[in-house]
Amino acid sequence: MPSRRSLLAGGAAAALAAPLLPTATATASATAAGGSRSGGRGVVPGADVAAARGWSMLRGRRIGVISNPTGVLRDTGHIVDSMAARSELEIVGVFGPEHGFRGSAQAGGSEPEFTDPRTGLTVYDAYGADAAKLAELFTRAGADTIVFDIQDVGVRFYTYIWTMYSAMVAARSTGARFVVLDRPNPIGRRADGPLMTEEFTSGVGAEVIIQQHGMTVGELARYFNGELLPKEGGGGKQAELEVVPVRGWDPYSTAHGSGLPWVPPSPNMPTPDTAVVYAGTGYFEGTNLSEGRGTTRPFEFVGAPYLDHRYSDRLNARRLPGVRFREGYFVPTFGKHTGATCAGVQIHVTDPLRYEPVPTAVAMLVEARRYEDFAWRQDSWDTRRPFWIDKLSGSPRLREMIDAGKDVEEITAAWREEVRAFERARRPYLLYR
Repeated sequence: MPSRRSLLAGGAAAALAAPLLPTATATASATAAGGSRSGGRGVVPGADVAAARGWSMLRGRRIGVISNPTGVLRDTGHIVDSMAARSELEIVGVFGPEHGFRGSAQAGGSEPEFTDPRTGLTVYDAYGADAAKLAELFTRAGADTIVFDIQDVGVRFYTYIWTMYSAMVAARSTGARFVVLDRPNPIGRRADGPLMTEEFTSGVGAEVIIQQHGMTVGELARYFNGELLPKEGGGGKQAELEVVPVRGWDPYSTAHGSGLPWVPPSPNMPTPDTAVVYAGTGYFEGTNLSEGRGTTRPFEFVGAPYLDHRYSDRLNARRLPGVRFREGYFVPTFGKHTGATCAGVQIHVTDPLRYEPVPTAVAMLVEARRYEDFAWRQDSWDTRRPFWIDKLSGSPRLREMIDAGKDVEEITAAWREEVRAFERARRPYLLYR
């Protein structure tokens, strides 16, 4: 794999100069979708748009589907079940990401290859597969068109977007067409957080993008195709990409106003409330605090046996926008501190449009660092980059600034120009205004 070029070293200028990708379906449908301020009434995901057309863009193709339980129509029926019931469509395989196609695996797990009892289709285990392995699976299945339909939550360290990226590289190498059935970003358009650096790329951030990217998977696919794939070998070629956009979606809204059924994208993303906070509290996976796994409100509960009531008091004293912190106690049933009583907070978002998940989480880390027993999680399997927080945040900068006693404003100011550059870079690839 060639070295990844830093966005700030010129990617933004290249994006501004690049034309919109020549995807006729995406362009035409985006005109109908863009600019809507319906607030959720009449929001129609790309899957429903495609189904209403009778899946016409897939007829005569040998179809591979990358999806999970979130790949549903508005009536909650799964797209694979819908397509498999149509005799004119030929599905040759289904590819399951982290947690599996039917969603039965926990974090870091997947479903092994199996035959789906409902459809009789072969479901391949695609979790952790790089582009070469995915190309092998696509070839084995005989797919000439890959359909991607997964609900993302708008954060760099949520792994589905990297499954999509690797699949796009694989589709390009096998000559397969790549079709994205777009879905709303449940936390909206805001971009925030530090930029990934090349030295700290991993499965929770495989390329140089901002932490809270503020794009849908369809928009990200366009960005990947225009900015990243040409550098990913292949002689500068892009994938043959088609995006079926959402209709009637306001990109400045959140999942609470979409009117769509919420299907948990992963076992610890049970509600839209979880998605709203996860862009920040995902950081706590890089500490010895519990991020609420093993409770009914993961990523909303944060705590540890060594915290106390002062934690919520100090956080509330900061008067952070759109949020209150309730003093809370919980006993995780799995994950960190299993069976131990943890003191901490439950995050209550009072105004999702004002709430800033990344700065809020930085404040939470700063206050947690004041406790003597606080520690950063270290991974023995990666001696060169042992701190998990560095992989989540993209570099050692966040950790080192907190350890040095810097406060929230100085820490978050460190990446403001990175955010502005990314906002400029993504602009040509946005479908919804």
